[in-house]
Amino acid sequence: MTAQPLAALARMQAKQGDWAGARLTLLQLVGEVIGVTATDLHINRDQYSLNSLNGVASLADGRRLFFKYHNEEGEDKTIEEYYNAELLREAGYRVDVPLYACGEPGRQILLYALREDLRLADVCRQIEESADWAHMATLIQAQQAYDTEALEGALRTLKPGTAAEVVKEPVHQLFYHRLISEGQPAGLGGRVASYYVGKTFAFPASEVPWEQLKDLKWVVNGVEYARTLGELFEESAAVLAPAKLADHGVVTAHGDAHNANVWYETDGDTPQLVSFDPAFAGRQIPALLAEIKATFHNIFAHPLWLYEPARIAPQYSVDTRLENGRLCVDFDWQLSPLREAFLQSKTEHYWQPLIQNLHSRGWLPEDWQRIVRLALFCCPALVLDLRAGGISGHTPHSSALGLAIAVSAGSEPAHGEDAFSRLFAAIQPV
Repeated sequence: MTAQPLAALARMQAKQGDWAGARLTLLQLVGEVIGVTATDLHINRDQYSLNSLNGVASLADGRRLFFKYHNEEGEDKTIEEYYNAELLREAGYRVDVPLYACGEPGRQILLYALREDLRLADVCRQIEESADWAHMATLIQAQQAYDTEALEGALRTLKPGTAAEVVKEPVHQLFYHRLISEGQPAGLGGRVASYYVGKTFAFPASEVPWEQLKDLKWVVNGVEYARTLGELFEESAAVLAPAKLADHGVVTAHGDAHNANVWYETDGDTPQLVSFDPAFAGRQIPALLAEIKATFHNIFAHPLWLYEPARIAPQYSVDTRLENGRLCVDFDWQLSPLREAFLQSKTEHYWQPLIQNLHSRGWLPEDWQRIVRLALFCCPALVLDLRAGGISGHTPHSSALGLAIAVSAGSEPAHGEDAFSRLFAAIQPV
């Protein structure tokens, strides 16, 4: 019998709660990759490690290194060159380049020089936990500069794409490849089949089987949405199929620059943001996909409801009711002042000028809003199992809230407006 690759084994052990076993497995992997014995290793247990593990390894030669790696289903089939920070640095991005990297399927791991810097996610968490909005100006300035640099990098590398090259990009692992699997209808395979199809969904005051839920219309805080959950999954598979995304230009980009993959550097006169862990970086990323993960996870997925679902019920009101073929969800969660500022920055410094540039070139596809919306929808719907009682620890309250936000990201309102419709109104080309 072939031994399970070490990174895959460690991830499985961690999911099963065998942290001691995962530690021993990673000690072996780090030693093999570096060629120096790893004498000690600590795994961080933070809320952002959804499909990855990270921590600090101590080596026999006295060095201490920060490590991070991903391991998830299907990666050996869809990702060939898993890590490539060099291509981002060559393209002019500020990126932390690892000292060591292994890209073999099931053994992918990056090891960096150990930093004292905090991840941006941790800095944001501190501000939001303390509600210290008066002292977030410096952080917002750093984010504005980072969004401006992301735009400059995208426009600097923007070029026509080819379907043959686009389909090879690892970024599709975050979207399309989580929607499909052999023998399943497109959009209802992959994680959708694993997480949702055939399951029962427990919400506050109601319990709904998948066969009913997939066809319900949603009304969220009084706003009715045009598309059902089932329609959104199936449309996502059709619209986000990689070969269909090569006609509006491609860019070199990180592809997964959420705040847990960004350092907050404070050594200089002005704090700056530096990305790391470019697991899904590439040179032929469809331009409309490049900042999707950063847009959703850094703004709409915080604070709490996606990463710390057990904290929702004590802090927020979430109510549901079934009414005339509709699932009505009402809640009092909203974007924090910090996330509102991030949304404004991403809108003004990245999305609006990018959309305008594509439009001016004649490259903006007619269905660009559906592409962006469906990719945003996939972020929460596919990154974790949002079903209460599923493998991700969600509760009836956080499940209803999370799925409602996912639907509002993916579907235009039939009536009324929300944060997503205001975003799209703001970035319309002129």
